[in-house]
Amino acid sequence: MGHLIVVGAGAAGLMAAGAALEQGHTVTLLEHEDKPGKKILVTGKGRCNVTNDCDLETFLQNVRTNPRFLYSAFSAFDTAAAMALFEGLGVPLKVERGRRVFPVSDRAEDIRRALVRYADGAELHTEEVTKLILEEGRCVGVSCRSGRQYRGDWVLVATGGVSYPGTGSRGAGYELARQAGHTVRPPVPSLVSLVAQGGECRRMMGLALKNVGLTLYQDGKSMFQEQGEALFTHFGLSGPLVLSASAHLGDLAKHKYEVGFDLKPALSHEQLYARLNRDLTALANRDAANCLVKLLPASMQPVMVERWGVDPAKKANQLTKEERLALVDLMKDFRIKIRDRGDLEHAVITSGGVAVKEVDPRTMASKKCPGLYFAGEVLDVDAYTGGYNLQIAWCTAQAAARGLA
Repeated sequence: MGHLIVVGAGAAGLMAAGAALEQGHTVTLLEHEDKPGKKILVTGKGRCNVTNDCDLETFLQNVRTNPRFLYSAFSAFDTAAAMALFEGLGVPLKVERGRRVFPVSDRAEDIRRALVRYADGAELHTEEVTKLILEEGRCVGVSCRSGRQYRGDWVLVATGGVSYPGTGSRGAGYELARQAGHTVRPPVPSLVSLVAQGGECRRMMGLALKNVGLTLYQDGKSMFQEQGEALFTHFGLSGPLVLSASAHLGDLAKHKYEVGFDLKPALSHEQLYARLNRDLTALANRDAANCLVKLLPASMQPVMVERWGVDPAKKANQLTKEERLALVDLMKDFRIKIRDRGDLEHAVITSGGVAVKEVDPRTMASKKCPGLYFAGEVLDVDAYTGGYNLQIAWCTAQAAARGLA
């Protein structure tokens, strides 16, 4: 048995500490924030989307960057294992739409506390690690800003990325990795809100769309399609659908991007046209500006009428077939032009990190520096929204703990 030093007491760090303790190792946890697991509290809108109840193939399909790297880690500690662990720690779980897994309580704090219990027995210190201690090419400990050093048999870097810096994710692990000779792909926002052109989204700010279809277009070509929920904000678009779509954005300086919403995905064009005609017949004497009350939320109606381009004072019973068909087309493909990504500060997760070709996929051990390990978001792996990113944290942490021998 040996002594493990874990840098970062977030999702991956706490999981690795607990797993190492189970194997009989002693563990020192170093966290520069005053509370371990702070970022867990902002996941899943405060509910914590613990994992996704899926098989290996589905999991890998939802990992956006370097999915094959995770094959061994997920195979050894899959969704079922993660769910069993948390339920064994006293947190009942439930499976929701899209096979997303949440605590029954809908409280992320319950997951954070369970991880803290799992890591109980580790020696926790509030320290900011600034440097690896390297001797004869091996990592034997870390130095902290306080001047204190901690030595052990292994060092695991689980510092996260640079998203939500207020929770402690500031990219410190990237510099530690570079000290050991690792290549680090610069982090960029991955699951992030989108900044729209113009002021239409601001006019609809706070409007949540449920059960809509979203298509992301790059230079007019469809890049991503999914159905679910989206949100209009003061700067553009957010919500689960938008976060997933954002992972498909390339260089915004080279390409033009649009988001197209199908506001009535359950209805075909023909069915929606028939529905519209029934509504307009019932509201025959209303102005066009006020005839969409049965079809659209209040804050969206004036925006839609402007896009539609008809005279807002024109009576519903005077609208031509061509005008009605134009409205149907608009509702089936309501386009928003995208100007930019949201910033790193509000990204759910970052893409980039320690190059996985320099890390053993079975053990998360550095191929550059014996004694050094990595787990979680500090690695160059990231996935779509839906519980997949936390599953990456769980399975890479478990792999690192198993690989300590």
